[in-house]
Amino acid sequence: MNRNLTRWVVIVASFIIISLILWNTYVFFQHFKDEERAKMKIWSSAQTEFLESENNPNLDLMLQILNSNTSTPILVMINDTQTVGVINNIDESKTKDSIAVNKLITKFKNENKPIEVFFEGEVYSTIYYGNSPLLNKLKYYPLALLLIIFLFAALAYFFYKSSRTADQNKLWTGMAKETAHQIGTPLSSLVGWTEILRSEQVNPDYLVEIEKDITRLQTITDRFSKIGSVPKLEKLDIVKETLDSYEYLKARSSKLIDFEITAPNDVMFVNLNQQLYSWTIENLVKNAIDAMKGKGQLKLAITNDGKFVKIQVKDTGKGISKQKYNTIFQPGYTSKKRGWGLGLSLAKRIIEDYHNGKIKVLNSEIGKGTTMQISLKLLS
Repeated sequence: MNRNLTRWVVIVASFIIISLILWNTYVFFQHFKDEERAKMKIWSSAQTEFLESENNPNLDLMLQILNSNTSTPILVMINDTQTVGVINNIDESKTKDSIAVNKLITKFKNENKPIEVFFEGEVYSTIYYGNSPLLNKLKYYPLALLLIIFLFAALAYFFYKSSRTADQNKLWTGMAKETAHQIGTPLSSLVGWTEILRSEQVNPDYLVEIEKDITRLQTITDRFSKIGSVPKLEKLDIVKETLDSYEYLKARSSKLIDFEITAPNDVMFVNLNQQLYSWTIENLVKNAIDAMKGKGQLKLAITNDGKFVKIQVKDTGKGISKQKYNTIFQPGYTSKKRGWGLGLSLAKRIIEDYHNGKIKVLNSEIGKGTTMQISLKLLS
């Protein structure tokens, strides 16, 4: 609660500070623009005085004012002849023809209101002026500021995300290796008890099933021991590996679940870690069974589009709202009263990080069911 409050205080404070900076920049820009206009009015007054400069003792002062502008671009048009009278701080190549002059006039009119120069009671010329280079730089300053803030925020976010991911990885790795260690001791004991039961002439069918489960436990132990290290991928038939995992789960699931599988007879090779992939299928199937509360239809389909093989697991459970399509893959998310919410998160990590594939909610409808899809690149 305190962490969330602190986070919101920082966000609101940052927003207020940024708003104040942008507002002050805007106010300064407008103030600077007003000052430039005041200077242009003085310049236009000097232009008027210069036109009436016959026997005027202030001629030197007027020339000094007219020559003082070294930054603001000015274009003076003589109204009677519609010709260029004065060019100041403008590249002459931009005023070679009437088209170029009209473009400049349009540009300057959009930036500042023109100023008329009167001579003998009539409008003699019109002064068109644009923003000075300094004013133009100031105009783009807020954009540069926002870009810097955005880049800083992105850097902070990625640093926070990578730090959080690293912490999660350490936690998962520690838990997984400890789990593998804890399972290892009773597993060794079960292997020993199996040998004793065999010597006691116990029904061989019982021993076969026990050994299957022992093998399964050894597989699970091996899975957990691989968390935190880069798994070895092999060229394997995805159809066979999927069917093996599916059939094992089918034999040990509720009889109220109607299992159905659609798979091609063709061999489809992909780079695969068999143990981690079977763990993913197990997670998807168990989640589907939980969503159906142990009763319903579960369909698994394997297809390919020439480049990717797609494995779909479809259930008739409670469904997922569209807003949670990505949320369900986040560590800790669970809709069950029990569980740590790591199953789908691990499945995503196995498929996307280790196998360079994709896993997603293909579609879902509340009250009708969900279809999950895994995509893996086919080997030629």
